[in-house]
Amino acid sequence: MAERPLRILQVSTVDIKGGAERVAWNLFTAYRARGHSSWLAVGEKRTDDPDVLIIPNQESRGRWHDFFQGVSSRLKQIEPKLGVKPKLSCLAGNLSEPGRWIDYHLGVENFHFPGTKRLLTVTGIQPDIVHAHNLHGGYFDLRMLPKLSQQVPTVMTLHDAWLLSGHCAHSFACEKWKTGCGECPDLSIYPEMLRDSTRYNWQRKREIYSRSRLCVATPSQWLMRKVEESMLAPAVAESRVLPNGVDLDTFHPADRQAVRAQLNIRQDAKVLLAMGVSISQNRWKDYHTMREAVSRVAKCLERQDLLLIALGEDACAERIGQAEIRFVPFQRDVKTVARYCQAADLYVHAALADTFPTSILEAMACGTPVVATAVGGIPEQVEEGRNGFLVPAGDAAGLATRIMQVFSDCNLKHRMGILAAQSASQRFGLDRQVDAYIDWYHELVGKNLGDL
Repeated sequence: MAERPLRILQVSTVDIKGGAERVAWNLFTAYRARGHSSWLAVGEKRTDDPDVLIIPNQESRGRWHDFFQGVSSRLKQIEPKLGVKPKLSCLAGNLSEPGRWIDYHLGVENFHFPGTKRLLTVTGIQPDIVHAHNLHGGYFDLRMLPKLSQQVPTVMTLHDAWLLSGHCAHSFACEKWKTGCGECPDLSIYPEMLRDSTRYNWQRKREIYSRSRLCVATPSQWLMRKVEESMLAPAVAESRVLPNGVDLDTFHPADRQAVRAQLNIRQDAKVLLAMGVSISQNRWKDYHTMREAVSRVAKCLERQDLLLIALGEDACAERIGQAEIRFVPFQRDVKTVARYCQAADLYVHAALADTFPTSILEAMACGTPVVATAVGGIPEQVEEGRNGFLVPAGDAAGLATRIMQVFSDCNLKHRMGILAAQSASQRFGLDRQVDAYIDWYHELVGKNLGDL
């Protein structure tokens, strides 16, 4: 007997943006293509897709908020004409949400998003499953998790470690998240805090989780091990490691020369590709190390042109000797992203922290070998010496050595490219990811969640 179509509501910060948002979007569109009712509830909507729904935070804030926001807007128009600093408009804006303003100055994480209470009503019919992705980003009230998880099976896919800490999405070498945070070594890590209330934030999250029953997925074993050591663990009714998937109909090997001609890339250049939102400023990436590695490789190549395409940032090109760093703005069209992957000789992923970057999977699926830093879940993607190489974080010399090793051995590069495409096809296809989640959803819907 065929299983009935499901009503699936996913929750994400934005519909179109970086890696985590792309994972949610890919699942959202794949579910719909398979005949399920699929919606994506977001804090910010950037597409015109009718099944992408805005969480009604603004309209749920009340008359007090609306009044002072109106005052603030009018003052913003008047103050420049009077030649005064925008102090009164800022004051009115703060008065519109005094609790949020106070929490910000105390270093308390912002959960003032009243539209979350109406999450199950935005679709017009109650969903069978709520599947949440990143819940930071200024749009979701984490305090609603207990009630939400009691009303409908709630799956949470972690794309970073924010749910496990007192403020940060990645803790780097700090392990205070295991025991309660406090005396935070770096409040500037995203989401940054003005003051150190990380112990309070950690304790508040633990209390919220103590009243919740959640089904937790991570794309990597590395992140699941962190979950098992965290204050989230007691709330986990079920857990699964489900690797992210890539659309193999879009990301696949292609004629490199033809693709380069389309993208206006010289045929005889050695081409490196790196991807990341605001890549040169991104705290998780390590642009400094990558730039230094490019400089070293350029010296080794002597008269041969080297091009690094930094996809995800709109900035001026830069030259380092024979090397050019060409910045390309974020591309919403995944087919364009695929063409850059197909055009590159090698994908370079220098990161200080990462979970399970989709960009690596996309490059591999296009038959492009990978040289990456061995942080987070990346060693679960890149098989050392087969489809790429791994180097320690911050090791520019090691990164350059591995890049040159691939460049100087055509047979190695060809073999790694074939194995990269095979690995992506066998292990990381989008259909595989979709099947895994759909099967899990059916299991959860068929159970009494209270018995989990």
